Amino acid sequence: MIYSSPITEDDLHGYIDHALDPARRAAVQIYLETHPDVASRIAAYEYQRDALKSALLPIAEEPIPPQLNPRHAVEQMRRAWIPPWRSMAAAVLLLVAGGAGGWALRGIVVSPSEVNGIAALAQEAAYTYGVYGSDPIRPVEFGATDKAQLISWISGRLGSTISIPDLAASGYRFMGGRLVATPHGPAGLLMYDNALGQHLALLLRPMGIDKDTRMSEHSFGDVRGFAWSSKGMGFSVVGTATADLLHPVANEVRRQEASKI
Repeated sequence: MIYSSPITEDDLHGYIDHALDPARRAAVQIYLETHPDVASRIAAYEYQRDALKSALLPIAEEPIPPQLNPRHAVEQMRRAWIPPWRSMAAAVLLLVAGGAGGWALRGIVVSPSEVNGIAALAQEAAYTYGVYGSDPIRPVEFGATDKAQLISWISGRLGSTISIPDLAASGYRFMGGRLVATPHGPAGLLMYDNALGQHLALLLRPMGIDKDTRMSEHSFGDVRGFAWSSKGMGFSVVGTATADLLHPVANEVRRQEASKI
């Protein structure tokens, strides 16, 4: 049953945190599909959540050194009275511990390229594929028979005329596509499948930086892909196939895109 009550900010945050029951989550999903501005904001929050989780995970799994554990310091204070000069030393120790924590976090400083560039595009493609590539009911908004309308819709939102690569020679049939929200604005998602029913997707959007980059391989969990940019437009081919199978397909997409110039 889909709830009929209005979608609230609490619902949106519950959606981000995966804290909604299935019916309410489905209602929020429908709401986001019809409210692209809100969907773009939620996608940005989800991107930040995933980026922080990925960056902090290695640090979170590291054991805390006994000398930096607050419980250790409390136990020491309970065991004996500490003269004033030792209290000052303890304060210095806490400052040093704080500095050590800051040094441990030095690796999570994200460069502009990782936030806005080709690496961000690759992660957005993987995330979007994870949402729609596994959807057995509605992976696309416009089917293959609505190709002209899909091209017009996406081109208008991206501010650049797009084309749909023909991947039949690579064993993939065009299924259709949709407009999706990313932290960096709208993007076009084109979906394909092969004879085995395996999905492959192409995400494309304008690039703020990294406007002309070489193709590079990326992976996020089970989703792998290849991303590049040309003349200010970014492209990322993603799927669950192995990299050696995806690479030729990505090369074919790049070849067809280059032939338009």
